[in-house]
Amino acid sequence: MAGTANLSTVAIRRRTWRNVDGERIEGTWRHAFIRNGATYFLTDLLIYADGMVDCWGLVTLEEFAGKLESGWVATDLADGAQASAHHLASWRFTEPHMWLSPEMLLGEVRDDIDELNGRPDSTARCLAALGAFRGQPTEEHRAALREAYEAIPEHLRIYALGDQDSKDWPLRVLVAGPGHRIERHGEDAVVTEDMHAAALDYFTEREQQHQRYADRTPTDGVTESVETSVSVLINQVVFPHGWPQDSGILVLRNEFPAPVTVGELTCPTVTHAYWALAVADEGQQAEILRTDTPYAAQQLAESSPLRDGWAQARTAIMADLLRAKFNQHPGLAEVLTSTGATRLIYIEMGSTFWGEYGLEGRNWMGRLLELVRAELAVSKLTMEL
Repeated sequence: MAGTANLSTVAIRRRTWRNVDGERIEGTWRHAFIRNGATYFLTDLLIYADGMVDCWGLVTLEEFAGKLESGWVATDLADGAQASAHHLASWRFTEPHMWLSPEMLLGEVRDDIDELNGRPDSTARCLAALGAFRGQPTEEHRAALREAYEAIPEHLRIYALGDQDSKDWPLRVLVAGPGHRIERHGEDAVVTEDMHAAALDYFTEREQQHQRYADRTPTDGVTESVETSVSVLINQVVFPHGWPQDSGILVLRNEFPAPVTVGELTCPTVTHAYWALAVADEGQQAEILRTDTPYAAQQLAESSPLRDGWAQARTAIMADLLRAKFNQHPGLAEVLTSTGATRLIYIEMGSTFWGEYGLEGRNWMGRLLELVRAELAVSKLTMEL
């Protein structure tokens, strides 16, 4: 099988880990070729936060550099050489091309280790040095900036500013300084005072643009209001002597005694309505509606066959029931709309589909309540127009 090796300059990273004396050491991995004898094996290069690298055996970062230099971790592929992905496939290279030199790959691995430890990588350190130079444009700071820039893996330098139009040109101008030569488009140019001033202006405008972007407000309002940082916990509670007169946000619960009319059915609560609609047998449906409590309604339904396709229809059914509840009870609708843009978390021990319990749950009930809240806001807005 013939093929061309053309690996991306920016590897796709995944998370991994290893256990050392009971401690979890975080890691990441990337594809790499290991040359064992005359065969190149496509494998996973595992990089860990403690600086160890697994390239068919754990080695230190210094030892890994030696593996690169020796060609064990291959960055140069021989035309016509045998390649293998172990038990998956084998082939021979035809006009192979690798985008990473040993120095480039080593630089990326160093960056990976920094990122795993929450430290600034080479690009972040360069941008910090840039800030220091702009604050005090001395030659000492320029030298520090140059050192930081050259520490970025060569193939990643054009991405340092995140500007695909200018790439790293303004940065290279400041690194070189007036009177020094710089390469652009394959030709040498001398950095002039005007070029240097233009590069400084570029970063000033860039900083201003970033600030304007951070401060911007979309025309139709903020993306998420400040309120969304607060979660409303709708606790699942039982009141053996009846619900309190002022139930507050607990009126949003499906068990709250707010009768809802759905078609020809009048149901004591949303919970009664939901389970009555869920069962296939009409006789069971009537029994569910006669139960004294929402819990009893659910218990009776759970012992009965449900309608075909109920699992696929249940979210739409629940949405309609919530619309009925709040449209038929304006006072409850006011409680719901008073929550503003707050994220609603529905606590539900019995179902991690409808609510959340502990660290798990899809919270569909909370999301549907937010949907109905938005629809009530639309209705109010329409009436005011």
